[in-house]
Amino acid sequence: MSPRAERLAEAQSRETDSPVRPTTRRPPVIPYITQRMGEEAAPDNLVLLPSRGGVRGRERYRLFYADEEARLDRDLRQVLWARVSFNPYDQRQHPTGDPEWKLMHPFRQRMAMEALRCQICMASATTPLGTVFLAGAHDYERTEPPLLTNQPPVCPKHIRTATSLCAHLRTDPVVFLATSAPLYGVLGTLYGLVDGQVQVVTQPKAPLPYGHPNLPTFLASQLVRRMARFRVLTVPQVLRVLAELPG
Repeated sequence: MSPRAERLAEAQSRETDSPVRPTTRRPPVIPYITQRMGEEAAPDNLVLLPSRGGVRGRERYRLFYADEEARLDRDLRQVLWARVSFNPYDQRQHPTGDPEWKLMHPFRQRMAMEALRCQICMASATTPLGTVFLAGAHDYERTEPPLLTNQPPVCPKHIRTATSLCAHLRTDPVVFLATSAPLYGVLGTLYGLVDGQVQVVTQPKAPLPYGHPNLPTFLASQLVRRMARFRVLTVPQVLRVLAELPG
């Protein structure tokens, strides 16, 4: 196994529900998925290579890293993912460094969404009643299914923590207790050949669903799920119904 593969495998295996101790500079908890200062995008070594299935007179291409490790660089549906470095981890197995609050680390976001783990601590976010996804009061024009989300779920222990850490969740957050939220697609950047060079073509605002014809030349940075069945609750309501679960 290469050194990079070892680092990614180690990061993928880390799980903890212990918050980082408060300091004078940081809040007591920083979500596991949050990107930290010092975690930077990897050098751009993308290549576009011809792929099978091209239409006559119109060659098709697929995006690769020149030093690609498919098991780590591609997701469960074989979409290529953006590389971002990892800071060292502390004694509690949390990433170190000041938080970049507006950014989610692509690999850690992907881990949480693929396995339905808590974005704060990486414990399982699945309960007998469903999985909790949070949203701001004005994130959606409607609250009828289906809805798309790029925000990983939260475990019952960290529902209030998540609402206190995120500014747009502090006022009337919406809780979706989902019983069906399958993988939908990815957000990211579309690449193409411009004057023989690999260049950014566009960064779509909407996610590309799995199966989209542009995915072979797409570099993903966030995984998206489709909430197909859910109940809409308030924070007190969801805490109450989860507290009533046996055990």
